[in-house]
Amino acid sequence: MPYWLNRFIAGDSVIRWLAALPFLGMLIGPVFLNRVQPLVLGMPLLLAWLVMWVLLTSAIMALIYAFDPANRADADEGGGA
Repeated sequence: MPYWLNRFIAGDSVIRWLAALPFLGMLIGPVFLNRVQPLVLGMPLLLAWLVMWVLLTSAIMALIYAFDPANRADADEGGGA
């Protein structure tokens, strides 16, 4: 990983903002998207929005796990279960 990217991600603030994104997306989105039309893949807009955030939550949590300094230190030492 490049040095500048490592220094940028080393701060906990980036990880915390990433963790807050799914919460904000699921909490604030329904306020603005509470309608049936348009249909997205046959689902009402609100349901499609929530399904999208469920999938994005998995991807975001994987990024957080990969960039968390505690997990990188454990992997560098060869530790684990």
